[in-house]
Amino acid sequence: MDKILVCAPNYSEYKNRDVVEKILDCFRGRENVVLASWEGDENHNRFSPSIMGEPDAVRDAMLDSMRVATELIDMNKHKGQHPRMGATDIIPFTPLKNITLEECCETARQLGEMAAEQLNIPIFMYADTATAPDRVKLANIRKGEYEGLAEKLKDPHWKPDYGPAAPHPTAGATAICARGIHLVPINVVLNTTDLSIAKAIAKKVRYSSGGYRSVEAIGVDMPNRGQVSVSMDIFDFKQTSPATVVETVRALAATYGVTVGSVQIGLVPMEIILSVVQDLWHLEYLDDTPFTKEMIFESFLV
Repeated sequence: MDKILVCAPNYSEYKNRDVVEKILDCFRGRENVVLASWEGDENHNRFSPSIMGEPDAVRDAMLDSMRVATELIDMNKHKGQHPRMGATDIIPFTPLKNITLEECCETARQLGEMAAEQLNIPIFMYADTATAPDRVKLANIRKGEYEGLAEKLKDPHWKPDYGPAAPHPTAGATAICARGIHLVPINVVLNTTDLSIAKAIAKKVRYSSGGYRSVEAIGVDMPNRGQVSVSMDIFDFKQTSPATVVETVRALAATYGVTVGSVQIGLVPMEIILSVVQDLWHLEYLDDTPFTKEMIFESFLV
């Protein structure tokens, strides 16, 4: 493959594994498309695969997956703790190799137009593909979630970028974007069942309520584990260090007498993991030069 992008769509289903597998089948065995991994959460009732491949091939696979999700997921019956507005909720494209952000934006626009025309789904463009300042942040687009979508779309200001100004009757709406490879999804799992603690900590670290730049955070119950979590998206790890945010959550939890059980993270580039280690250990190489990925044996194999 020459040009390679990454796509990490989110679908509003996890509990029905048959539906999950049918959506994942859209990415398996396709030329120039690699299903690298996938993860889901029962409490959120959503899952996300990590797809890599050539732009047109990934775009077409994504369209097929949206078609399957539209047929098999009914948002009128969906329950989950994570904000959502559609069966295929979000589709972010990220440049990985020999491809620019603008080329990813073009792929995102092509998919938006195709999905609106073929599936009759309202499509919003966000992040680096946004068509208006208040559409840059996904939270603005998704505010009101699926249940408030019909009323929201009556407002001319929220006319979709593609497709009808009314929700699909079962699939809702979808947000599509291109963005840099700077986003880090992190869940800090706390050893308590008190959801109010996770919510209080989330409020203190998220930017909208006075916390760190580039951070969105919510408190999530995890009844299947007997724990709660601070679920976060760090949109630019170069602006706000994941290590700093996690250690802040750890310190805030300690004020409640609560410890951190684990830190969950999705598929990320080596650069992000390296940045976390550097921030925690203040790494330098043995000759006093800055520590880089070239100091890692395995970096010479990839």
